Amino acid sequence: MTKPAKSQWDFGELFPAKQTRKVLSVWELTSDIKRLLEKQIGSVWISGEITNLRAQSSGHVYFTVKDVAAQLSCVLFRGTAAAQRNLLADGQKVLLQGEVTVYETRGQYQLIVREVELQGVGALQVAFEKLKQKLATEGLFAQARKRPLPRYPQRIGLVTSPTGAAIRDVLHVAQRRNPGMEIILAPCRVQGDGAANEIAEAIRILNELGALDLILVTRGGGSLEDLWAFNEEPVARAIFESQMPVVSAVGHEIDFTIADFVADVRAATPSAAAEIITEDVYASREFVTEAMSLMQLRVQRRLTNETDGFQSLAGRLARLHPRRRLNDSLQRLDDLQSGLLRNLKTAARSRSLVFENLAGRFLRAKPSLALKARRETLHQLEKRLNALGPEQVLARGYSITMEAATGTVLRDAAAVKPGQKLKTRLAKGDIFSRTES
Repeated sequence: MTKPAKSQWDFGELFPAKQTRKVLSVWELTSDIKRLLEKQIGSVWISGEITNLRAQSSGHVYFTVKDVAAQLSCVLFRGTAAAQRNLLADGQKVLLQGEVTVYETRGQYQLIVREVELQGVGALQVAFEKLKQKLATEGLFAQARKRPLPRYPQRIGLVTSPTGAAIRDVLHVAQRRNPGMEIILAPCRVQGDGAANEIAEAIRILNELGALDLILVTRGGGSLEDLWAFNEEPVARAIFESQMPVVSAVGHEIDFTIADFVADVRAATPSAAAEIITEDVYASREFVTEAMSLMQLRVQRRLTNETDGFQSLAGRLARLHPRRRLNDSLQRLDDLQSGLLRNLKTAARSRSLVFENLAGRFLRAKPSLALKARRETLHQLEKRLNALGPEQVLARGYSITMEAATGTVLRDAAAVKPGQKLKTRLAKGDIFSRTES
């Protein structure tokens, strides 16, 4: 028996029989979704970037966390003790822990935040602050325990990488400012995994070595990640336990590490640390150099002043010396003797002229009764001439000294040579002599 063919128009398919429908309210559906999310997902950790941050006057904080493909609403209630809630900011990358739920009033799912951690540099900064607070509480940063550096260190320990720029800077400055200082290197890595333990071990080795004046812990600049080994607790403990003063010079002037806070002295750069360590020695060398120059200058000035005084005294002594007075007297005597000779020659010439004139007059004149008077006048003139003659001068106690050989009158004692024969004419007779000096 064959099945009859379907009619071209099957109205049963067009109008199916009524079925029972379950109709939910919006609240019921939202509640079901909320229970499903909380049961199936529950507490989770998510990462993303904060945006649309809003802090309400109630103390609750609302924000959105997003990545390149999606976003999620979040709420941090006032009563939640999240230690890093003050670090929340737009654009900050974070790790959030909380429960996924649905805010029924708006029908949107959201994350109720329980914990906040910063990602990348932010996370390192949080770890830095936590360790800093912990060590400060324990007294590792206390100023009372800081030790002064020795003024004239002769032997220091150096904790750094043997291939970094810091060691070159330290050695260059130390060689220039205190070439006699001995530096003991304790090589270690200064960044990367395990670097903190190597730095701490190097500090302990130098303490065991002993006979050091201080220890310098240093490295060059870099990012926070590069400097992180100096922010770890093993390094801080090793510096704190060091028996010798420790100088920390990590990074640049704007960089601060946990090692800087624990160390006895913090320097802005490796070069600055070397200058601090050698400051007193360098200052002493400069003082000695300047003192030597100043002493030389003062000695030179004193010598100049004493020389001037000596020359002044020598001049006064020379002027007051008896020989000077004797020479002056001898010079005056020579002048008088020269004048005497000139007068004698002049008088002789005058007398000759007078005699010639009188003789001529007598020869031309005729004998007369006045001859006797003329003779008397002639006699008086002769007496006057004789009074001016050299014989009368010699009669008054003067003498004339001449060279015995030539008869040259001597006017300067310097012209006489030892052993020379002299002739001295007196009023009566001559004296022959020989000079000794």
